[in-house]
This record gives sequence, structure tokens and C-alpha cells, in this order.
Amino acid sequence: MTRRIAVLVVGTALLLVFGLVGAAVPVPYVAQMPGPTYNTLGDIRGQQIITLQGRARNHADGNLNLTTVGVSRGRLTLVQAVRGWFDKNVAVVPEEAVYPPDQTPAQTQTANRNAFLTSEQSAESAALGHLGYPKKVVVQDFSAGSPSKSALQKGDAIDAVNGQPTPDPDTLNKVLTAIPGGSSVTVSYTRLGQPGTATVTTNPAKDRAGSLLGILVIEQPSAPFNVDIQVADVGGPSAGLMLTLGILDLVGPQDLTGGKVVAGTGTIDADGKVGPIGGIQLKMVAAQNIGATLFLVPADNCSEAAAAPQPGLRLAKVSDLDSALTALTDFRSGRTPPSC
Repeated sequence: MTRRIAVLVVGTALLLVFGLVGAAVPVPYVAQMPGPTYNTLGDIRGQQIITLQGRARNHADGNLNLTTVGVSRGRLTLVQAVRGWFDKNVAVVPEEAVYPPDQTPAQTQTANRNAFLTSEQSAESAALGHLGYPKKVVVQDFSAGSPSKSALQKGDAIDAVNGQPTPDPDTLNKVLTAIPGGSSVTVSYTRLGQPGTATVTTNPAKDRAGSLLGILVIEQPSAPFNVDIQVADVGGPSAGLMLTLGILDLVGPQDLTGGKVVAGTGTIDADGKVGPIGGIQLKMVAAQNIGATLFLVPADNCSEAAAAPQPGLRLAKVSDLDSALTALTDFRSGRTPPSC
């Protein structure tokens, strides 16, 4: 065997060994890729994403798709990581960027789910506030052993207790503090636009004087109908903007899409401010894959989005709910919305 052939044989053997090792040894990285998108005007497996109680839905032909980022299960191997670095539709990121080291995967999933539920509340508040509905103290849930559970319902607006107005949570607490625990009180409420009253025997408060109704409340705009959002497989706050627009399309005075496919992303607060999110470029790929022709981009993500344009996908820069609605109006009218 010549020296040249020997070197080739040894080199080939080493490459095979390193390749086998690289294919088997995990590295502390995970892959992110375009995730599923969901039309907030539609359904998931037959379950409508946005349901209404107390009024009919507007007819909606178009799409307002929220977009997501998928994450690989478990760590990548060295070969998978290298392969991912050269794939424009995959982002290889440190494992700790997705799964914080001080949390278990289950804790991370719970935190992401809670963030989504908070974004639901913000989306509803932003949409109903935009439509001009007044803020009230609204029942969100009931505590364990709540004396109000059989008398009140989620979505009820608490107007008064024993005739004393309760326009905000602080006033409600003050009124209840002055009422001894175990008292029978009259709760005046509005349910689906109709006034009503209920008699509740309060629980004693444990950390202060007075009574508890056993309800969890939020101060938010109250409409003569209830909004419920069901998206079981999505976590994080980034769907807020698209959920807000979905509510507005279904209950507001305008068709927002003109029958076209619009996608987007962005957090939203109760006042309608849109915030940045992660994975913008991967979400744009997901939007392009479903045939979207307009993508709503949070203003703080614009430079990142503009660096990875998708064919046929127009970008619209949005900083708040009003600018998102203006972009949709421009789009329906054939004008070019402010872009990134």
C-alpha cells in the first residue's frame, strides 16, 4: 500500500468515525422552524377560535392568521445542528434561549401558556375599548369555595354591592371591607347587556377586615356580549395583535380583510400598543407558505423582517392597533401600507 493510499484510508476512516459521533452526540442547541398558523376568524379541528355569546358573528371571508414558531423535541445532534445552520428556514439557537435553565420543561410550558391567556385578556380589552365600550369590573373566574359561583357567571360586570356603585376593583374592595363576613349582600350586575341582581352570603376575608365574594375580577371594557378564545396549542403573548383584529372583524362595523389572506404577529396591551416578538423571520416563512399577501410586523421587529423578505409577502409596519387598522384599510383599498 502506498503512503498516499494509506493516508486516504485513514482519513476516510476518521471521517466516518467523526460522522458517526456527530450523528449521535447531542449538543446544547435546539432548532426553531416555521410553526402552524391559525386563522383567528376560523376554527381548529371544528372548534372556533373566537366564539361569541349574546350576539351573532359577522360574516368573514378572509383570513387573519396568527403565526407561530415550532421547536424541535430535545437537543440536536452535532450533524443536525450543522445542517440547520445552513438551512434558511431553520434557526439553531442555544437550548437555554427556549428552555430557561432555572425551569423544567413543564414549568416553561406553563409559563408560556399563562402568557397566552394574558394576551387573550389584553386582546379582548383592546378590541372592546376600541369599539367604545365602557370599563367595568368584570368577573373572570371564581375562587375555590366561592359563595358567588351559583349566583354569578364569568363575564358579568359588577355594578354595585348593596346599592353602592363599584366602578373599579379598588372601590369594590373598599365596599366589601366595610361589610362583615357572612353577610347577605345584593350584587347588582350586567350580563349580556341586561341588568340583574343576585343575593350572595359572603365569606370572611382572611387578610383584611370585611367580606369576600370569592370572585376574580379584571377592569376591562364590558360589552353586551361575551368573547371566548380557544387556541389550545399556542403559548406566549405574540398572538395578541391578531386575536384583537379577529375580534374586531367578527363584532365591529368593518370587514378588515376584504376576503384576502393576512397574517401577522405582535404582542398587544389593553391600550392597543403593539410590542415586538421573537422568530419574526420564521413566522414570515409560515405566512408565505399559506399564501398570505400581507404580513403585519411590530415596528420594533421591522429591521429584522426587512432583512429576510419573502416573495409575494408585503410587510406592514405597525406600532399600535390604530396603525394596524390603517394598514388593513390601505391594503383593502389597493394602497401600499407603511412598510418596514
